[in-house]
Parts: sequence; C-alpha cells; structure tokens
Amino acid sequence: MAAMREDRAPIKWNKRFIYPKSQRSLIQGSRHYDIAPSGSSFTQQKLPSVTTIISATQSEEKRQKLAEWKARLGAQAADRVKDVAAMRGTAMHTYLEAYIRGTGHRDLTSIGKEAEPMAKKIISEGLSGLDEIWGSEVVLYYPDLYAGATDVVGIYNGRESIIDFKQTNKPKRREWIDDYFIQLGAYAMAHNFIYDTKIQSGIILMCSREGLFQKFEVSDQEFVRYQHAFLRKVDEYYRNCNQNPNDKDTKNEQITQ
Repeated sequence: MAAMREDRAPIKWNKRFIYPKSQRSLIQGSRHYDIAPSGSSFTQQKLPSVTTIISATQSEEKRQKLAEWKARLGAQAADRVKDVAAMRGTAMHTYLEAYIRGTGHRDLTSIGKEAEPMAKKIISEGLSGLDEIWGSEVVLYYPDLYAGATDVVGIYNGRESIIDFKQTNKPKRREWIDDYFIQLGAYAMAHNFIYDTKIQSGIILMCSREGLFQKFEVSDQEFVRYQHAFLRKVDEYYRNCNQNPNDKDTKNEQITQ
C-alpha cells in the first residue's frame, strides 16, 4: 500500500512485522492498554501507557510550573486550553494517518480546519525524509512493564526510526521537550525487544497552530540516555504503586480470556 505525496514518489510500505491488537482502558483515571500479542508466547496483559508512566513520575519542578500556569489562567480556562489543544492534535493526527495510508480525510469542523494546514505543513516539510513505513498508529509493548502507540515506525533518512507527530500552541525549544524524547526512547526499546530491530533514532515532527514547522531528532548515545531515563521512571512508577496499595497497578496481571 502506498500513499501519494505531491513532491516525490509514493511512500514505500514494508509490512515486516505483525503488531498486536489492543484496547485502551482507564484504571483510576490513567490510560492502560489491554495487549493481545499475535503469535507471541507472552500472555495477554493490561499495561500502563508510556504517557501514564511519564506523567506519574514528573519532577516536582514540572508539577509546580503546571500548577502556576493553571493559577494564572484559572482552572476552567486552563482545562479549555488543554481540551482544545488535544482535539486539534487528534484532528491533525487523523489527517496525517489518512494521508500516509492513502485514504484521504477532510474534517470541516472548526478544529479540523485549524488542524489541516498544520498537517499539510508536516507533510511538505517533515515527511520528505520518510523512506519506508513499517507501520502507522503502531501499538508497542514491553512485556510486564508498559505499552503505547506511536505514529510511525520505519526508515527515516536511512535509519530505523520511531516518528511522532506533535501539535503545539507555540513553538518549542529543544530543552523543553525531554519528555517527548523519553517517550520515543520507550517505544524504541519495546520495538527492539519484541521484533529484534535496532532502532536508535527518534524523530519529532511538530507544527504550531500558527503554522511554524519544527523537526527534532535524537539518536545514538543521546537516545540511549533517554531510554535509561525512561527505565528509571518505570522503576519509580512501580515502586510508588507498591508503596500505595490503594493505587496498585496491574503489573504482571493476566487478563481472563
């Protein structure tokens, strides 16, 4: 299957791997994945999402900055900003996924009309490096620990890569997006473990609502450091679960078939 691009040949699809089916669920308000590996020796599991783990282990400094931002805007206004950004991001992702799959998509809602030019900016300025796609909206998991979904897995600028699309209300500096790099590192570790790949490159393709495109890339030893940072977060997350029985997570829990 190939998706046509305006400026070059079709994106090459190479369906090398069978990715698992899953359903998302909430446990005490936190996103989890019910993973059903296809043709795997691993038992079906309910695993916390990568974003759940990152959110639950935020530094006190980040929590304080978020609290200050909410206080400046007011709780209702802050929630509205987050909700609109989330809807815009979902609309942008939907457009990009349809484009990559070659199906096409139009969203004539006000949010959709904001998201479409953002998606087109990512297509025109960010996807030129996408040489080969292994999967789109791919569910990944590391047995007994975590799961998540990444936007694209494949070859980017000649390297095995994890690619995520991000919308932003305003342009970002690289030092502000460590959590995004940690997220990519988590996905890469899961993919490498299950499929014996050697992904050591993560790509963020971002567009602001004003139409400014940004590309951020992390690779090699720097990427390994972010992977190690995520493993520390995983350890902290499960330690906290064990210390708070009322918030106990579902690590190693088998789901009744």
